Amino acid sequence: MNHSFHIRRSTAVLVMIITLLVGGLITSMTLTRTVPIFVSSAHAAGYDQGPITTFAPMVKHVMPAVVNISSSKVVRNQEMPSQFLDDPMFRRFFGGRMPQQPRERRAESLGSGVVVSPEGYILTNNHVVEGASQVKVSFADQREFPAKIIGTDQATDVAILKIDQKNLPVLPLSDSSHAQVGDVVLAVGNPFGLGQTVTMGIVSATGRSLGGRIERFEDFIQTDAAINPGNSGGALVNTKGELVGINTAILAGESGGNQGIGFAIPINLARNIMEQILKNGKVTRGFIGITPQEVTRDIAKGFGNPDLKGVAIASVEAGTPAERAGLQVGDVITAVNGSPVSDVNQFRLQVAGMAPGTKVDLKINRNGHDQNVTLTLAELPNETARRGGDDGQDDQGLDSGGGEKGAISGVSIQALSPELKRQLQVPNSVHGLVVTEVDASSHAAEAGLAQGDVIESVNRQPVTTVQQFNAAVRQGKGDSTLLLVKRGQGAAFIAIPK
Repeated sequence: MNHSFHIRRSTAVLVMIITLLVGGLITSMTLTRTVPIFVSSAHAAGYDQGPITTFAPMVKHVMPAVVNISSSKVVRNQEMPSQFLDDPMFRRFFGGRMPQQPRERRAESLGSGVVVSPEGYILTNNHVVEGASQVKVSFADQREFPAKIIGTDQATDVAILKIDQKNLPVLPLSDSSHAQVGDVVLAVGNPFGLGQTVTMGIVSATGRSLGGRIERFEDFIQTDAAINPGNSGGALVNTKGELVGINTAILAGESGGNQGIGFAIPINLARNIMEQILKNGKVTRGFIGITPQEVTRDIAKGFGNPDLKGVAIASVEAGTPAERAGLQVGDVITAVNGSPVSDVNQFRLQVAGMAPGTKVDLKINRNGHDQNVTLTLAELPNETARRGGDDGQDDQGLDSGGGEKGAISGVSIQALSPELKRQLQVPNSVHGLVVTEVDASSHAAEAGLAQGDVIESVNRQPVTTVQQFNAAVRQGKGDSTLLLVKRGQGAAFIAIPK
């Protein structure tokens, strides 16, 4: 009887073990099932979402709101130079009859756009419709409508169109300030006129600026999602199908194709432009009236504070809020309304993003001491009128090799006489020395000093004679010499290693 009980107990234990093992196996099998593609925002931060096998449901929702845009404009042809028309050899080549050229031709361009309002408002790029006399919008279902250009902003390359339709499919707008490097994004548009195309990538960088090479105000989202000609004005969306940005440009290789470096205007910026145009009929931006410059490590040393960070003031325009508030050349702006200033592009965007008439609190560092300055923003004037053309310096009339050798190796300078001011078109209010020659192999040339530059100060000491220049250079401490240079319409600090 005891033996029988032992067998039953052993059998029960064996059954229990098998049950546990089988249960564990079933549980394990259950845990390895693929989770749904779309997860709630509460779980979005997790990393156990499982494989994403398709974006088709989201893309199906997005594509009806992305449109193709075709625009046309009349372009005047250049007339043939008269010397060719009068040349007998040229006439004989055409048998005495000159070719007839049409004076005008019609130029066509293609791009993309995004419907952002059921009432027919569409966001696209300014360069897609710039100068267009006719604009046509085509939807994925082959419907076509004429569009009206409501407004454009060349400085950010944003344009707003309107079609006379209601209840249109739209894309919800995300908060692009939350875009992070590594986010998966999809670019939707009409590359090369092929029709709607979707490409996938990630956010490669945010807050990207190319030094004004693409637009006047740059705060791009960079992505490796393929963006090609014709994608301009199309949608950059996140995995929720929300509009993150408006595709606008690529950095192309020699072939001109996509190299995995594309740029999109953040939707927060595009939305701000759109709201201003719809409300006021134009875009206005805040204006202080200074030439801001990045404080590099070398420039910070020139200011006597290697840890100094912010934006240096290289010039102050007369009659501007900066002058009225008492800002000075050499001041370093370290914070705007309590927010630290990290670089020039961020500073310019922050100021331009505020409305004229706004009171702004600046924290500045002047001669090593912090102080606060309050000013009221003016409206940014027309950039073309303010800049007055090319920023380059016209050095015609300068005697290369003339002047005197300065205390900086490889640099020749001479006093800025009234005659030189006229030749170089330098305002009478500017005083200093003109650079007549820079040795191409010198530290000065490497730092960016060039012939025709006007040196206003050395180590923050004003100079008007060669003797003052040399003395200021020799008296300077540290391992570099800090020059304040005026070039064309601009000004900048240049740090030259000793």
